[in-house]
Amino acid sequence: MSTPAQPQPTGRSGLRQLKGGEVLFNDGEDADSLFIIQKGQLRLFKPKGKGFVEIAVLRTGEVIGEMAYFDEDGSGRKRSASAAAMVPTEVIEISFTAFSKTMSALNPWFKTIINTLATRLRKANSRIKELENNSTASYGSKSGEYEFIRSSEVLKLLGMLFLVYKSHGEKHELGISLHKKTIDLYSNDIFSIPEVKMDALIFTLRDLGWLTIANDQETNPFVFILHNLDLLRSLFIFYNTEKHLPNDKRMKIGANCEMWLEKILESAPQNPPREITNQRPRDEFDKSHRFTHWFNLSPIIADLKARNMPVNPDHLDDARSVQLLGERMMENGETLVEIDFPKLQKLYPTIKFVNTINKANREKAGS
Repeated sequence: MSTPAQPQPTGRSGLRQLKGGEVLFNDGEDADSLFIIQKGQLRLFKPKGKGFVEIAVLRTGEVIGEMAYFDEDGSGRKRSASAAAMVPTEVIEISFTAFSKTMSALNPWFKTIINTLATRLRKANSRIKELENNSTASYGSKSGEYEFIRSSEVLKLLGMLFLVYKSHGEKHELGISLHKKTIDLYSNDIFSIPEVKMDALIFTLRDLGWLTIANDQETNPFVFILHNLDLLRSLFIFYNTEKHLPNDKRMKIGANCEMWLEKILESAPQNPPREITNQRPRDEFDKSHRFTHWFNLSPIIADLKARNMPVNPDHLDDARSVQLLGERMMENGETLVEIDFPKLQKLYPTIKFVNTINKANREKAGS
C-alpha cells in the first residue's frame, strides 16, 4: 500500500469524506480549520522516533483540530498530532475564519470562559506530552523495527476478547453478539489495552468476514457480532504456541503462498484432491509426516496464465516448510502436489489473520 497523499489545509467549510487509512492532517503542519466527526472513526497519533504514540480514537459527534485555533504563541497555528480515518469517515470542516466570526458574536464573558478552558486544556496536554512514554508504540526484535501490534499484544487481545464473549456474549442468528461498552470495560478499565489497538483487532475481524458490526438501540454501530467463537480460541492457541518457538521455527507464509493456498481451497469443489492410498518413502524433511491427498495444480496454473498473472509454483515452498504441502510431481501432463488437506482447511484462517496483522503493521510503520 502506497503512502497516502499528504493533506493540504483548505481553509474552507463543508463536508469531507475520508477513506479508511486516509490522513486528515499531519503533526506539525499548518492548521486553518477544525472538524466535527459526522460518521466513522479517527485515529489520533503522534510520530515518535521510527514509530508512533497512539493517543486516542475519536468517534461520531466529537470535535478534532480545535486546539490549533487557540494557539497564540506567535509561531502560527500548527497541528499538535496526526489524524487518520480508521474506517470510511465523514467530517464537517469548519474554517477558523468562520469559527472566529461565531466567537466574535459571543458575549465577552462567555468568550473569556471558552478561552480560559482552552488554555488550561492546552497546558494539561503539554504536561501529558512531557510524561508520555512509548507504551503504545512497540518495536520488534530488530532494532528500530516498529510494530503497531506485537504478537504478544495480539495474544492478549485475542484472549481478552474470547473470555468476554464467552462470559457475556448473547446468542444471535449470526453467532454471538456483544456491545462495545462491555468490551471497553474489560479492554480499557481492567486490562489497560489501548483503545486504538482493540479497535484495530475488531476491524481486522470484520474485514476478514468473521465479525459483523450492527447498530444498537441508539443507532450507534456498537454491536459486535462474532460469527465463530472457536476461531478466536484457535487463533489464541496458535499465537501462544508460536511465542515459545525460536524465530526460525515460527510459521512464515508469504502473501504469494497465501494466494496459492486460497486458490487451492476455492477450486477444491471442482478439482477435488485425490486421496493417497500408497505412501512412498519419505525424504529427511517430511519422513515423519503423512500427507493425505494429491492435488492437481494445473487448473490454477492455467487460470493464472489466462489472466496474465505471474505463475510461480515455488511460492508454495513456504507451505512445505510447515508441512501443509509435500513434493510436486508431473503425471500425465498434470502438476500434482502432496497435500495435507484437512490441516490446510484448519490452518488457513490463521494464515490469513497473521498476514493481515503483519500487513497492518507494515502500513502503519510506513504511514
